[in-house]
Amino acid sequence: RITELSERDLRFELQDWSRQDLISWLCWNDPNGVYADEDSLREFDNRMSKEEGIEIVVRQIVQGED
Repeated sequence: RITELSERDLRFELQDWSRQDLISWLCWNDPNGVYADEDSLREFDNRMSKEEGIEIVVRQIVQGED
């Protein structure tokens, strides 16, 4: 499980994920968030990059441990 990885290992693991994999996980983990391209374009007029997705996943997992 990715939630059991150290932050360093988590970042390394997420590099292999596609942008769509990150979006799918974020939508599953935070159904009220705005991650899907259609929603993001409507709300913010841009799409989340892979790098932004990695940062959000790491933040959600690390904060979830607190």
